[in-house]
Amino acid sequence: MTDSNTPHRPRFVELSPDRVSRFWTAVSVGPHANGGWAVLLDGRTPKTPAKAPLVLPSQAAAQLVADEWAAQGQFLDPSTMPATRLASTAIDRIGQAREPVSDEIAAYAGSDVVCYLAEHPTPLVERQRREWGPWRDWAAREMGVALEPVAGIVHRPQSPDAIARVKAHAMAMDDFRLTGLATAVPLLGSAVLALAVEQGALAGGAAFELSRIDELFQEEQWGVDAEAAERTGARRAEAELLDRWFRTLD
Repeated sequence: MTDSNTPHRPRFVELSPDRVSRFWTAVSVGPHANGGWAVLLDGRTPKTPAKAPLVLPSQAAAQLVADEWAAQGQFLDPSTMPATRLASTAIDRIGQAREPVSDEIAAYAGSDVVCYLAEHPTPLVERQRREWGPWRDWAAREMGVALEPVAGIVHRPQSPDAIARVKAHAMAMDDFRLTGLATAVPLLGSAVLALAVEQGALAGGAAFELSRIDELFQEEQWGVDAEAAERTGARRAEAELLDRWFRTLD
């Protein structure tokens, strides 16, 4: 979304970088006394960075997080725990800033990647029209979010009604789903593609590939180096994780 120093944006919770030895043997999930499903490490619920219990709204979501804890080796590696990070952010931060986060999600609809078509070369323009057009149509049909395409990079304001509809949809979500959408939108550069993943209309990996048509076209022309491929793989994995996150919340 916007710069990480924006005062109203809740920064995503960072898990402790300190080297922590694995202090548990068995990982499971179970119903929590106050509702929801808790992650259990040897029968005890771990805490978020803000010291709240790690409790999620569904058994499937709790299991997704629990699987990350079960997969840890001798030392805790936060970089391998994206679902835990999402859960901690939802619990610790998102509820305090729902409206500004929803505003930022809606702002992406105003400059959505699927609305900005290249002026040339023709093969790229044709690919963008063919692959992005159906998702703009989907957003208009299923979400009431009608966005207009434009050729070139000059900003074109979108309908205030479309922007308002995206915000209203975000505001209606619970904190866990809103956290997922707030992560997916900047990753994809697109409110349309992120909403399609959130709604289950588009797989996360497919949405990621659609979001990088320009980049993919350049790779096909000039090739890609190993470092760039590694970065792309990490971003694709994040998109796929977000898809799983949404499905556990359905």
